[in-house]
Amino acid sequence: MRPTARADELRQPLRQALEALTQAVTPSGPFDPAQSHQTWRVAASDYGETSILLGALAGLRSAAPNARMAIVALNPQALASQAEQAHIDLAFHISSEAPLQLRRRSLFNESYVLAARTGHPALQGTLTLAQFCKLDHVIVSPDNGGFHGVTDTALAARGLARRVALSVPHFLFLEAVLVNTDLVAMVPSRLVRHSTALQVVAPPLEIPGFEMLMLWHDRVHRDPSHQWLREHIVRCL
Repeated sequence: MRPTARADELRQPLRQALEALTQAVTPSGPFDPAQSHQTWRVAASDYGETSILLGALAGLRSAAPNARMAIVALNPQALASQAEQAHIDLAFHISSEAPLQLRRRSLFNESYVLAARTGHPALQGTLTLAQFCKLDHVIVSPDNGGFHGVTDTALAARGLARRVALSVPHFLFLEAVLVNTDLVAMVPSRLVRHSTALQVVAPPLEIPGFEMLMLWHDRVHRDPSHQWLREHIVRCL
């Protein structure tokens, strides 16, 4: 059996095409952050920015000085589609609301503490549940302007209610409110554990905490640069 003239003509261009295909599907070499000009897009709330990303930035800038990161506002309802369509590479969100179709890694479990300005008279001694309910509270609203959260659900189970005087959209503003007023707040402990302007005590009732996850899509699961970023964040935590 011998090749036809047409087969001989195809030999070289097919060899080149197969070599190009082989290079295209062969896994790339190890990711070198020092030489990378990667741009990562990460979705996080202000809580995720403070408790997760802030601690990773210095090491990221040192290891990958030419890389860039865009932190975008967390939109829980759009997370899955944003990740699938490459609008974001990573997201940080609580496990109870995380899309099931995204890959996940548990980062930590968070608990709530009662915080107020340093020297607040209500936090100087043992705080009873009745006294807790009579304090004026500020809440970061989970439903944008609401006055009900997990603390209110726990109180309602006991037939109790607290006084929520102020609802705010962000944790950053919450700290400023606590420092400058006599309002108190139930806050995730990681946000206030290093604050010198706030006093923190255990609340007089148990409030369910939450699990924080790192989320990403299958399309970047095996990408060396994304694997490096995920591991870097975990190491910093």
